[in-house]
Parts: sequence; structure tokens; C-alpha cells
Amino acid sequence: MRAWLPERQVYGPEVAGERDTEDLNRVFADAFTDRYRRDGLVGVRVPHLNPQVWRYALLDAGDGAMLWRDEAGRVAAFNIAHRSGAEGWMGPLAVRPDRQGGGVGKTIVRTATDWLLEQGVGTLGLETMPRTVENIGFYARLGFSPGHLTVTSTNDIATRGHSAPVLLSQRKGAAGEDALAAARCLVSSLAPGYDFTREIRLTLELGLGDASLVDGDDGLRALVLWHSAALAEGRPRDEVRVLKLAAADERAFDAGVAATEAAAARAGIRRVAIRCQTRYAEAFRRLVARGYRVRWTDLRMTYEGHSEPQSRAGVLFSNWEI
Repeated sequence: MRAWLPERQVYGPEVAGERDTEDLNRVFADAFTDRYRRDGLVGVRVPHLNPQVWRYALLDAGDGAMLWRDEAGRVAAFNIAHRSGAEGWMGPLAVRPDRQGGGVGKTIVRTATDWLLEQGVGTLGLETMPRTVENIGFYARLGFSPGHLTVTSTNDIATRGHSAPVLLSQRKGAAGEDALAAARCLVSSLAPGYDFTREIRLTLELGLGDASLVDGDDGLRALVLWHSAALAEGRPRDEVRVLKLAAADERAFDAGVAATEAAAARAGIRRVAIRCQTRYAEAFRRLVARGYRVRWTDLRMTYEGHSEPQSRAGVLFSNWEI
């Protein structure tokens, strides 16, 4: 692991904790606002993230949450590396604008890559804005190759007329553990070794959202993990965001989306946002037919020799953002 940077006197990594949230937020907002400005979006100001969302990200990453400090002890850069069983990914990551161009970005990506490889992940990836060719070239020089898009689509739903959703939070004790075990089996059947258990538990423990379940005669057919807590600090809850979706087949996919819309309606939230990986072309078409409208795109990139597995059947969306 590359532990320090002699140039520009930036030191690390150290494990980021909740005590660092304010500093992480500041670097995050400044770096991404500067990125948008350089892309020509001068009027865009990236807000600070909800501290509870940061808490979720840091707890989820554990020792993979890394930060670097300057000679004055201020946070200069960070990279939050996550591992969900055999799946590894990094994000968010940022370098303070005044410390960019000196090799810091290269170091934080290489350090997180090394850490994830040491954890034995089979998939290792990240996402970046597809129009930012500078970023794509930067990651390519570090061993990452571009793949498919992640398309963020939203649908404004009616708050009435939905069937009662089945939620993981409704299953207590042994029934809840049985549902988690069924979720692990479903996810692993679509992508061997993937495991979303930690993200599911953290979501419920922190009160950020829930998981919608679709049962069938032969067990769990679909799982949708979602957050309803506001993503930006100080903003109201205005959408349900899907983080993970696993469905045994296309019919189960439709039922999982419907169950998530019902859960949003029950919470009084009218918008559902789903980040669809476009390698699942039929799932994307089904979302469009359901009324979902494309809002944003991200380019998925994976490290050499560590691409995503392609499931022969079913649908698996795994969000590489918080």
C-alpha cells in the first residue's frame, strides 16, 4: 500500500471517521463544484451531503474509508473504498482543488485499488461522468477500462392505488434473519460471491430506508434496497433512491419496482430514482415503458482483470455511489 506522498507534503492514508464528516463534505463540495465549472457548468454548486449519508458510507467502507491530510493537518483528499463480498468499488473520491495536479489523485486511486485487491475482490470498479474525457483518460492510465453506462431514471408516482408493500423491517427476529439469508442467496445466484448484507443492515439501523421484498413459491424472487433520507444536507425527503436491486427474472424485476413505488407512496414520497446499468437492456426498456425518464448518466469503469460478472438470467443493479 502506498502510504504517503512526499511531494506537496500530503500525508496518509488514515481511516476516515464520523469526526471528519465536515471536512470531507467541504472537500467533496469544492472538488465537484470545480469539476463542473471546468466542464462548462459554471452555475452549478454541489451541496454538502447529509451527515447521515456520510455515516452510512463510512461505516459501510470501514478501513476502506481513507483520507490524506496536508502539512497543516487539513483534509486534502479522500477515497471511500467499499467491498460487498466479491464486489469492490470506490466512491466518492476527491482531491481539494488547490492540491490537484501534483499526483495526489493518482495516489489515492492506487492506494484504494491496492486495498481492494488485498481484500480479494473479483470485481473492482468506479464511476465517472462520461462527458469528462479528462477523468476517463486519467483512470485509463491507472488500469481502468470503460464499460457500460449507469443511467439514473426517475418516475413521479401516484401516492394512492398501490398494493401494500412487503418490507424487510416488518420481519422481526428469526423471520428477518431468514429474509437476509434469502437475499444473500438471491444476490449470489446472480453474481457469485456478491453480498449486500452489510448495506442492508446499516440502512435499517440508521433509519435511512428499507428493503422491498417480493416472495414467490420457490423463495425470494426480488430484493430492492432503497434510501429515502435526503441526499443533500438540509433538504427534505423528496425521493426514494434505489441502491441495490436483485431480481430472479424480468417478471420479478417488474414486481420489485412496483413494490418500491408502493413503499415510496406509503412514505408520502412521490419520486422514485433508479440507477439502471445499461448492460441489462431489457430492464432499461421496461423502466422507460413504465414512465421512468432519464436524468443523468455515469460511465462505469473496471480494473483490468476485475470486470463485472454477467448474469445469464435475472437483473442485478448495484449502485457505485452513495
